[in-house]
Amino acid sequence: MLNIDIFIPIRLNSTRLPKKHLQKINEKPVIEYLFERLEKCHEVRHVIVCTTNQPTDNELITFLEQKNIKYFRGNEKDILKRFLDAANYFETDIIVDVEGDKVFTLPFYVDKIANHLKNHDSDFVIGNDSITKFNPSNHFIHGISPSGFKKKALEKICQSKHTDNTDTGYHNFFLNSESIKSTFIPIKTDEFLDKIRLTLDYPEDLKFAETVFKQLKNNFSEEELITFFRKNPQLCLITKDLDKKWKLNYNKLKSC
Repeated sequence: MLNIDIFIPIRLNSTRLPKKHLQKINEKPVIEYLFERLEKCHEVRHVIVCTTNQPTDNELITFLEQKNIKYFRGNEKDILKRFLDAANYFETDIIVDVEGDKVFTLPFYVDKIANHLKNHDSDFVIGNDSITKFNPSNHFIHGISPSGFKKKALEKICQSKHTDNTDTGYHNFFLNSESIKSTFIPIKTDEFLDKIRLTLDYPEDLKFAETVFKQLKNNFSEEELITFFRKNPQLCLITKDLDKKWKLNYNKLKSC
């Protein structure tokens, strides 16, 4: 039997939206919404928050302990090492990586990616709008679908990488490695859905999430989510100017 766990990487010292994972939506912290949904996944054993060993994350630890949520503390900047150390600690064979700011992640895609890694020879799997070229900018697809990888693949990456700063764009270590077999899970969208941001990077993203969760609560399917957006296209105006800011920040951090 393979041990399949969800790892949620989180750190509180974000500059664009400080302590975003503890920000409240309708009186409930963001991380609690995400954890409650991920507990409904069928293919995973544990849901584990992977945070840093820095004092700035002590407040997060206090909350996790109050809610009896499993966690691991590790390297601040080298997220790949943090993942590997956590995998060794929990004896994890397959990691489903649900980023902490992806509060809309759907259990359907968590289970789909976990099942694919369990039954195929892929090393790294991620949802995408193409089966040939990775697009990190589609915040609808990456907002509902996580990535996943085998511990053996993570070990290869950690042994071969030449940097200790892997906090941003760490998927590229897998995608650009000739020794890693990557697979894209195609998710169909359209011009309208491609404009929807399902992530928490800025205050406007939080306002957007508050509106959605107020109406749909915390137990919605992909179909219900899409139907809601099509009936309320004005919601896109809340975050319409953020993609340019995100791309500038992403490219800047990735080049550091």
